[in-house]
Amino acid sequence: MNYWNNTNVSFFILVGLTDSGDIQVVLSLLFLLIYLITVLGNLGMIVIICLDLQLHTPMYFFLTHLSFLDLCYSNVITPKTLANLLTSSKSISFVGCFTQMFFFVLLVGTECFLLSSMAYDRYIAICNPLQYPVIMSPRLCRALLTGSYMVGLMDSLVNDLCVSRLHFCNSNVIHHFFCDTSPILILSCSDTYGTEMMIMFLAGSTVILSLILICVSYVWILSMILKISSTSGKQKAFSTCASHLLGVTVFYGTILFTYLKPKKSYSLGKDQVASVFYTIVIPMLNPLIYSLRNREVKNAFIRVLQKTGRFRQLK
Repeated sequence: MNYWNNTNVSFFILVGLTDSGDIQVVLSLLFLLIYLITVLGNLGMIVIICLDLQLHTPMYFFLTHLSFLDLCYSNVITPKTLANLLTSSKSISFVGCFTQMFFFVLLVGTECFLLSSMAYDRYIAICNPLQYPVIMSPRLCRALLTGSYMVGLMDSLVNDLCVSRLHFCNSNVIHHFFCDTSPILILSCSDTYGTEMMIMFLAGSTVILSLILICVSYVWILSMILKISSTSGKQKAFSTCASHLLGVTVFYGTILFTYLKPKKSYSLGKDQVASVFYTIVIPMLNPLIYSLRNREVKNAFIRVLQKTGRFRQLK
């Protein structure tokens, strides 16, 4: 992409969240703590699932990759945000900015369809439990995962290609804490209508289609749960998808609030708060949601600790 030929700007300046030095120190400490919890939580989830054979199921196969995506989220956004909060230099190169935006869109698009794949997995587990091992075969799981990454890659390539064709000859100050599409479009001195419509169509299609697949899966799940006569049976069936439903609600709520609206509706304060939530906070929350509410993960953690203890004794 020869986007550097289309602009007089060689770097951007990320304004960040605040100009107050005291608030920057507080935010840097808070974000550092969240970042450490995110890395440890998601790495811990991946390690536990890999080490415990009882968790080698389709559900935890997808959960492993969800933790991997959240880990990547944090490393794409948080380190640069911390550097900007702790130093006076808030610049980012043109190539660096587009690279950050590329991986950010890739991860968002991938997570949308990974969550829909997890919803389909829960639908099969509850509505067709006897055929679950046959339907959710390793081959199908790998196909769903590959499809999720391909959708994210397509979204990312089109997004970067569209934005890179614009001219940036006025300001190079991005009123955001990372290189997101909306605040970059505002800086362009070109006509961005066509670009904006293309990005909105592609991003909207990804979000809406994946959300429809999730909703359809949960409609069938709910109808099956309502047919169960015993209260304990209903609670057991609902508990298998409660964590995923909570994760979906948090993720899509912030995505829909932030992105499915025209560029002119971009609000610096509200959108930055929402962006902090889904780029920094949600990657920390996901391992907590899927572990604290999941007895299988807790038991697997205990088994891994016991195995580690026995291994040390043998040594």
